[in-house]
Amino acid sequence: MTPLPRAEWRLDTHRVGRRVLFFDSLDSTNTTAAALAEDGLAVVADFQTAGRGQYGRVWQARPGGSLLMSVVLRPPPELCRPVVLTALAAVAVADAVYALTGCQARVKWPNDVLVRGKKVCGILIESAAVAVVGIGLNLNQTADEFAAAGLPGAASLRVFSGAETDPADAAAVVLRKLNAEYERLLGGEQVGVEADWKWRVGLLGRPVVAELADGTAVAGRLREMTFDGLELDAPDGMRVLVPETVRHLRPSEPDA
Repeated sequence: MTPLPRAEWRLDTHRVGRRVLFFDSLDSTNTTAAALAEDGLAVVADFQTAGRGQYGRVWQARPGGSLLMSVVLRPPPELCRPVVLTALAAVAVADAVYALTGCQARVKWPNDVLVRGKKVCGILIESAAVAVVGIGLNLNQTADEFAAAGLPGAASLRVFSGAETDPADAAAVVLRKLNAEYERLLGGEQVGVEADWKWRVGLLGRPVVAELADGTAVAGRLREMTFDGLELDAPDGMRVLVPETVRHLRPSEPDA
């Protein structure tokens, strides 16, 4: 049984965040959002007892340390794809990070948002009767906390800005950015969202290695990157990879 929310907001957005429910604790914001299944609904919790990450990983954060939020979407079938929804969320979160800290964020394939090479956000898309976009954005943890947890590759917005961010304030910023990007997609501006996603991934034209879901890997220069396919100039000719089959995409040469 879902507990009662401690607070409810109604943002002046057209689609995403028209209703926002805040909970002290949930097993998983994704699970609760999927059960409520209200288009545009956002579910926010201070703490999750059974939060999930990509590939079944467990996700936990101390109360007040992170923005733990899930949003329900009912996009048309052509947009209800993991690659589209992950790109939508990643671009929106990166824009929110800039608004909150002044720091530019990058996207690490498939679902992480990085600032200066450190992971500040993970995204989890789950689809059944509705699509649920789960976001875990690190806000207020210290570098010492990440070190103690054995997470040297993670950071929070506080590490870069020097200031704490109220999770409710962060929720409002992220939801407005999500609404703006979702409106772009629904309005036929898919190419614009793709362009922002490609720029934030930052691998176009570079030698990369694509690790596939079947355990194989393809190396080559990334010629193009769209929601329809990743084009690689491989040693045996051009390869076009379906984005949902690519588990990891990384540069084959280190950054200078």
